[in-house]
Amino acid sequence: MAAEIARTGGSPEVRASHADRDRAVDVLRVAAGDGRLTLEELRERLEVALSARTVGELAVLTEDLPAVAVAGAEAEAEEVVRIRQEGASTRRDEGWVVPRRLEIRSAWGEVTLDFTDAVITHDTLDIDLDLRAGSLRLMTWPGVVVDTGGLVVNYSGIKARRPVEAPVLLRKRISGEIHHGQVVVRPPRRGFGRRRVTA
Repeated sequence: MAAEIARTGGSPEVRASHADRDRAVDVLRVAAGDGRLTLEELRERLEVALSARTVGELAVLTEDLPAVAVAGAEAEAEEVVRIRQEGASTRRDEGWVVPRRLEIRSAWGEVTLDFTDAVITHDTLDIDLDLRAGSLRLMTWPGVVVDTGGLVVNYSGIKARRPVEAPVLLRKRISGEIHHGQVVVRPPRRGFGRRRVTA
């Protein structure tokens, strides 16, 4: 974050922007994924980062961590992305740009959405789901909240691990119907990963 202070003319008292906070959060998440921060340290620093008023406050949080180059930072999200499949599997993972809305129509197949390395451009994602005899798997990390209250479940199940307490960075709202299928929400097996955020 020393680069942020340099960018603002060398003054740590310059007010922080949303983009400044997002960059600090990205550095913290990568550091946790690399084992440089414990889960408790990550929680504490995230809370401070999200409420920081100046670039100086952000710099203190990351001064003992290596800088992170965020690939795909210039990517732009589409408003709506549609996934339609039958008897197949679809996976979105490393570097995919999360839209404002996902429309998923899947029968006899599996859709996996891994948000670990995704480029997050909004704080809310609406998922409109029509799932028949298949599954939707969501890989999440601390700070991601999944709301399944809008789902109509017919002979189906929802499996969600209790989320780790952390400031909410992305809220996923799922609505629609599931027939003879399941929705699974869990953290990735490989740790925190690298969250990519753009302003």
